[in-house]
Amino acid sequence: MNQRLQKTWVLAGIFVCIGIVYIIRLFNVQVLDNRYKMDADNNVLRKVIKYPARGLIYDREGKLLVYNEAAYDLMVIPRQVEENMDTLEFCALLEMDKATFMEKMSKAKKYSNYKASKFEKEISTISYAKIQEQLFKYPGFFVQRRTLRTYPERSAPHILGYVGEVSPSVIEENSYYKSGDHIGISGIEKTYEEVLRGKRGIEIQMVDVFNRTKGKFKDGLFDTAAVAGSDLQLTIDNDLQRYGEYLMQNKKGSIVAIEPSTGEVLAMISMPTYDPNLLVGRARSVNYKQLSLDSLNPLFNRALMAKYPPGSTFKSINALIGLQEEVLTPHTKYSCNMGYRSGRFHMGCHSHQSPVDLEFSIQTSCNAYYSNVFRNIIDKYPTAEEGYEVWHEYVKSFGLGVKTGIDLPNELQGFVPEPTYYDRYYRKGSWGSLTIVSLAIGQGELGFTPLQMANMTATIANRGYHISPHIVKSVSNQPRSIIDPSIQRKEVNIAPEHFEHVIEAMYKVVEEGTGRSARIDSIKVCGKTGTVQNPHGDDHSTFIAFAPKDDPKIAISVYVENGYWGSRWAAPIAGLMVEKYLRDTIGRPEIEERMVKGNLIHPQIASNEEE
Repeated sequence: MNQRLQKTWVLAGIFVCIGIVYIIRLFNVQVLDNRYKMDADNNVLRKVIKYPARGLIYDREGKLLVYNEAAYDLMVIPRQVEENMDTLEFCALLEMDKATFMEKMSKAKKYSNYKASKFEKEISTISYAKIQEQLFKYPGFFVQRRTLRTYPERSAPHILGYVGEVSPSVIEENSYYKSGDHIGISGIEKTYEEVLRGKRGIEIQMVDVFNRTKGKFKDGLFDTAAVAGSDLQLTIDNDLQRYGEYLMQNKKGSIVAIEPSTGEVLAMISMPTYDPNLLVGRARSVNYKQLSLDSLNPLFNRALMAKYPPGSTFKSINALIGLQEEVLTPHTKYSCNMGYRSGRFHMGCHSHQSPVDLEFSIQTSCNAYYSNVFRNIIDKYPTAEEGYEVWHEYVKSFGLGVKTGIDLPNELQGFVPEPTYYDRYYRKGSWGSLTIVSLAIGQGELGFTPLQMANMTATIANRGYHISPHIVKSVSNQPRSIIDPSIQRKEVNIAPEHFEHVIEAMYKVVEEGTGRSARIDSIKVCGKTGTVQNPHGDDHSTFIAFAPKDDPKIAISVYVENGYWGSRWAAPIAGLMVEKYLRDTIGRPEIEERMVKGNLIHPQIASNEEE
């Protein structure tokens, strides 16, 4: 009896254990493990991301610079792909070989068997029409709409930037982005990414066993709408921008033009340049590689990242510092006998009458004059280090050697050496004004970006202040100068009356001196030429200018690499740019033709013109 009862309990225990195992397994499958639910849902429901249209970009006059065109991503859910699908027919539809197909499928499976991932990106509207007709044959594949940028003007790529697929590192840092999303990589697209990108939406679709969309799930009750990005209006004058690129073809260098009263950048040219449409769509990676390998470096934004010595254009700044420090008056004269001499030291200069006063020294670009002025500034103080520190602070107040804070990425700050720089090279207390006298004429260790030089010119035009340079004028019709506290007025510690003497001299440079090629009838242009020493080849040609003299509307800096004298290339290009902006017509076609035909990348033109 006891044995029979014992067997009964054993058998009952076994059945109970089996029952518990089944219950646990069912609970796990039905409640804890959602794979089957996901698979079932995915067979009838599809979540499609609704990518918002990025904001449009306009120039200062309302001309459209960047807009969106429809494109499509082919998505795949590997779990739903049929094992016996006609791979060859599918590959023919996509114009893809089987090896590429297998590679993409493997990548998709590694990402997830149950979640959708991108199989083929950025399919054109024409290709999409052909694919969509046949897609019902291939369960697991569907199309997701997005937009691609288009640049109708084909200009200003260094300003506008480009959009590309988000990197894994960005996804890790910012939870907003998912694999396959697009993000601004450079230029305005990068700086204003959060403004331009808008907000994603979701649409839940019902699909049948043939992968055909049957409508929205519950009439779109759980859908969220995509919100388009905000539009931007730039400060750039596109006509002026394109004209600058036209003048600078077959040359290396930069042009930056600023409206002095507002700090708005009117044009920012970096040459050589490229068509921004090259970095859009499926060909982007191939084109980017070709551009990056180009020896002319068209991807490099010289306006923000190239550091050049200012050359003789810097003499205007040393004149202002000398006037403020009272080591100089408008009537102070210095002799020049083909240069500056001190003991065995000699700095050369070109032939001109001597002695010269302040106005004539700028007009003739006298090296000896500014060697004397610079040394007097430094030697006014008990030690060279103290004098240099004072000079150094004046220079930085003009926005030189410091970042301007422009709303574009990758700006470099340039270089004005700290006193400690010379302490390291010459030993503290062992250097003086003669040691660093090359700074008097804008050479030596100085290195400024073309943007900084244009900003410096705007400061002179404004008689002692500048407004933070910026590219965006308004966001969704809200003026950026009102909503952005980073746009500020910055003063220099130089009395306004001192500027009048320097400005009058700069006017004489264009009317009677080395900058005559920038002269425009009935417009008072003030400028200063410069020849920048280049140890790697021919010297660089540079010129700064603003106009009109008494009511400045434009301040400009021009650098033409290997252009030799400032008067040969930079000055006439600056004059044409000023004329184009102020008049919208060119009254000197012969100068324009010479500038356009000038080829300094593959030299073919010999010129005997001298500064």
